[in-house]
Amino acid sequence: MTVSPARPHEGRILIVTGASRGIGAEVARIGAKRGFSVCVNYAQDEDGAAAVVRDITAEGGRAVAVKADTSDETAVAAMFETVDRTFGPVTDLVNNAGLMGGSYRVADLDTTVLRRLIDVNVIGYFLCCREAIRRMSTARGGKGGRIVNVSSIAAVNGSAGERVHYAASKGAVNSMTIGLSREVAREGINVNVFSPGLTYTTMNPPGRVEAIEHTIPIGRAGTAEEMARGILWFLSDDAAYAVGANLVLSGGR
Repeated sequence: MTVSPARPHEGRILIVTGASRGIGAEVARIGAKRGFSVCVNYAQDEDGAAAVVRDITAEGGRAVAVKADTSDETAVAAMFETVDRTFGPVTDLVNNAGLMGGSYRVADLDTTVLRRLIDVNVIGYFLCCREAIRRMSTARGGKGGRIVNVSSIAAVNGSAGERVHYAASKGAVNSMTIGLSREVAREGINVNVFSPGLTYTTMNPPGRVEAIEHTIPIGRAGTAEEMARGILWFLSDDAAYAVGANLVLSGGR
């Protein structure tokens, strides 16, 4: 009988953006338990990122917290270089850092809010993918890798009356993933997209989840851990044939 190793991803190096809380923090924690050396990226929440690193190292894992605004080209390059020096070239990337952009009807939307949203949710994903591909691509001397772009079911349902701007940014992530996955598939890189539904995280304003979770067919919102396990499936050998796939975990919503 063959027994799977307790840490199947030993030796692989994972960057999780926006990993100081919520889904990103759970991806980092569970990923470390599976053997990844983890870069816990954060933009502002230093204490949260430090707590995630402590959780990982307390269980014998390897992790480092790295501050970087993912919409800042210089900061993104520096983050990847820090990982190069600390663990080696990245093998896996989870693009998770993002903004909700507040709740507005389009007629009331402020341009400053919109530009910041696109900078983080779209341009930030491109910048991180670019740095990862430069290290992973077999055409550039790399050994291949995996990229998961975290989107949202909002990209499909549009979030009318509340967050059309957010939904549009996630629609861009979906389109980006389709094109990029085909562009680098023969360079040893699998690129896929994960679409969570309503989830219990602090990104939601107080009371929002409770007010609308009755609309979910399964009867509740999802947990950050459930979403993290879906993301990590894309980094497993079970997903070796997944290219440009969109895994939706929304409880049927």
